[in-house]
Amino acid sequence: MTLYLTNTLTRAKEAFVPANPDYVTMYVCGPTVYNFAHIGNARPAVVFDVLYRLLKRSFGRVVYARNFTDVDDKINAAATEMGQPISVVTERYIQAYRADMASLGVLTPDLEPRVTKHIPEIIGMVEQLITRGHAYAAEGHVLFHVPSYSAYGALSGRHRDEMIAGARVEVAPYKRDPADFVLWKPSTPDQPGWESPWGRGRPGWHIECSAMIEQHLGESIDIHGGGQDLIFPHHENEIAQGTCAHDGKTYCRYWVHNGFITVEGRKMSKSLGNVLLVHDLLDEAPGEVIRFALLGAHYRQPLDWSTDGLAQAKRGLDRLYGVLRELDEVTDTDCPPDLMDKFVTALEDDLNFPRAIAELFQTAKAARQATTTADRAAYKAALRDAGALLGLLQEDPAAWFGQSTEENQDTAKIQRLVEARWAARSARDFATADRIRDELAALGVEVQDRTDGPAWKRTG
Repeated sequence: MTLYLTNTLTRAKEAFVPANPDYVTMYVCGPTVYNFAHIGNARPAVVFDVLYRLLKRSFGRVVYARNFTDVDDKINAAATEMGQPISVVTERYIQAYRADMASLGVLTPDLEPRVTKHIPEIIGMVEQLITRGHAYAAEGHVLFHVPSYSAYGALSGRHRDEMIAGARVEVAPYKRDPADFVLWKPSTPDQPGWESPWGRGRPGWHIECSAMIEQHLGESIDIHGGGQDLIFPHHENEIAQGTCAHDGKTYCRYWVHNGFITVEGRKMSKSLGNVLLVHDLLDEAPGEVIRFALLGAHYRQPLDWSTDGLAQAKRGLDRLYGVLRELDEVTDTDCPPDLMDKFVTALEDDLNFPRAIAELFQTAKAARQATTTADRAAYKAALRDAGALLGLLQEDPAAWFGQSTEENQDTAKIQRLVEARWAARSARDFATADRIRDELAALGVEVQDRTDGPAWKRTG
């Protein structure tokens, strides 16, 4: 079977053929860590988690990187508002993001690079672009000169005037062209900054991803993913930088973008007060239900989030876990490959989630109708294996049906306290960490600090 993906660059569904089938590379733009993740942030995390699982099933080694943007003007503003150091803010929300995504069953990527750990690489790439005539320094800034790259605009398909308007470019006298964008900018004394050949400053948004990709995945990668809102200007600018820094070498071969999320038919925005945070939704439903709801539409199409949709997702998972409960006495066995064929074919057809889920329910129906022990065992294995590709159905059915809303809320509260304590420890705010530890102890929770993050267990 062959995996097909819609490539934004070619505007066509193409067979995925990696440059090296024994070493597939994928990079997905991660969050800017100045607040908790909302449901729109969760969608690409879940979509590309499924693609990651599918790639690992079909190819040799798969290296998946998803970054954290931990230097940004929004972070600066959040730190000022909170009266806390920038490092405390970013560490808090990095840990919160990791915890929220783990609650949704999202696997940890192989690499989670942070911008602040790659400043030398960013400066090096900016120097390459200047040397090759694609960038220039002006008044403490370094800008990419868009006219130097003739293919600029190919990803978004926008005309030049549209691109200038869409990027909301700063009108500045030091620009050679209105479309030129910032690679490096000066920092004031109260802003984060690093020494560079152009003075103390910090990187522009777009150069960060290009430099981290070069450092960890190479000059050319197989798949680059993210939300549709990143197509322009972010990914358009990434292509320009990454291509020009390496003398025209292909930056990325497949560009994959997921659609937007609306809430009850309306655009999600602060002004409407309908920004749904994942850690709040976890008070309403288990993470697996939220994940199932996020898989309810084709990844390239808009997804309308609603209370009814979340309830429907819960009913759907209850049905599937109900079948697994009926098969509980059946001995686990390996799944016959043919029982997975239609399901895998649906996923390999440009991640067709609705069709794959329909096949999952057909498998559940067949399992219910099976009469022999061997058939029941085979369908049980098919449900588990298919569910694993979607990040679903891995829990014990008894535990699934034993959950209560009160227990879910209690667990979510504990998780948030654990995250807050870890962030406090990371910022060396030991007084706050100790206070939260005592609060957790009063809830009957013991926390273990490990190198990869905190783990907790109930003691009573």
